[in-house]
Amino acid sequence: MRGYFYRLATDRGRGFVAGFMRCILLLLSFLYGLTVMALLFICRLTARRLPCKVISVGNITLGGTGKTSLVELIARYLRDSGHKAAIISRGYKRKMRDGEPGFIGYGTMGDEPYMLSVNLKDVPVLVDPDRVRAANRAVREYGVDTVILDDGLQQWRIKKDLEIVTIDTTNPFGNRRLLPRGILRQPISSLAQAQVFVLTKTDLGARSDWIKIILNRINPKGLVFESVHMPVGFYELSDSSDSEELLDINILRGKRVTTICGIGDPASFDNLIRNLGINIGLSFTFPDHYHYTRKDLGDIIAQSRKNNIETLVTTQKDAIRINPQILQYKSPAIFVLRIKLKIVNDEEGFYSRLRKLYSA
Repeated sequence: MRGYFYRLATDRGRGFVAGFMRCILLLLSFLYGLTVMALLFICRLTARRLPCKVISVGNITLGGTGKTSLVELIARYLRDSGHKAAIISRGYKRKMRDGEPGFIGYGTMGDEPYMLSVNLKDVPVLVDPDRVRAANRAVREYGVDTVILDDGLQQWRIKKDLEIVTIDTTNPFGNRRLLPRGILRQPISSLAQAQVFVLTKTDLGARSDWIKIILNRINPKGLVFESVHMPVGFYELSDSSDSEELLDINILRGKRVTTICGIGDPASFDNLIRNLGINIGLSFTFPDHYHYTRKDLGDIIAQSRKNNIETLVTTQKDAIRINPQILQYKSPAIFVLRIKLKIVNDEEGFYSRLRKLYSA
């Protein structure tokens, strides 16, 4: 059902029923827009100033735009620059109770916050639907001078020192309609409040020039940077906690593999794999934040072996949600691709804007 409505929102549904449903969704979008505008107005009047610097990283659309990778990049830079930062997240689709063995962190935090905590072991990652409460706790318990709001664009009741918005260049604004008729979470005009835009996936053939023109019309003072997701290396998924030693990025070059992907933009992952010279024999896609079961993995392994494929490849975010303990004995090797976001135009200008926060 979710996939059906997403196809309608992205104008891929066809036929009379789809047309009728789009009319209903358009009406709901109008009501949604009125609600968002009212909330924006009220929240900005009552927004709270937190006792630390606040950097918000968010997006204006549904789907994966690369914001979590950008959060990690910013957190690393601030840490290496001598600042004490914490990441604040709501922990989307986290489980309030600890799950099966191996899923304690993911189950209680959510996949993206847990992945950040794994990658940034010395940076606190706090999960709480009340971001104000979480930020105050970060200052009180960890003595941080900065909090980074992961998915913070819609956190209107917090005053921010820097608003950064990620824009997916392969699908920047959808059909420019609000939810549920489109994929916009709030009106494009609200981008006028941002100070920095980071265009992501600029290496996937999309032209960023016209996106810059649109952003400049909405927000002439906004800084625009371009970025790509760079493969760093692979590690093999196993029960061992010491198994995440990175292997050479070319270790699978020329091999035929099965890809497993449950992220916001699975096509971008397959593109990364192909660009590494790896042949994709089978590709399995799942909804974002999907919790893999023993049956899911058993079916994938069986179909892979039927096609003479003995190597599986997945994302780090997916690996967080795959419990190695439920894999079959002598299962095919599962390799996990580590990536990082890199600013490819005026990288120093981006970091200079971060440093500016502390010069006032």
